[in-house]
Amino acid sequence: MAKKLDGNGLWESSRMMLPEHKSRIRRDERETLRREKPTLDDQKQEEMERTLVLSLRNHVRVTIVLFDPFEDIRLSGFITSIHAHTREIKLQWAEEWKWIALDNIVEVYTC
Repeated sequence: MAKKLDGNGLWESSRMMLPEHKSRIRRDERETLRREKPTLDDQKQEEMERTLVLSLRNHVRVTIVLFDPFEDIRLSGFITSIHAHTREIKLQWAEEWKWIALDNIVEVYTC
């Protein structure tokens, strides 16, 4: 009969993990999923800008894809204002609205 402490018995029988270690492991696993922001060429940027202006002028609903290092964020609504000097747009849906920096947008398309 083998004793509990023989070989690696001490560690084999103690599989408890501290909450700090668990959260660190989860954080490290999440970091492996981190993505780099894509670089958009001039043609893609012009196409997105045309779609934003179309929404502003003709009240066309658009979906905007915002870059996030882990998962893209999609917002749909109508462009109600474009500020060229601050490079921001105002997206409105229902009674809510949000200012969005153009540099955070990776895709725009009509719904």
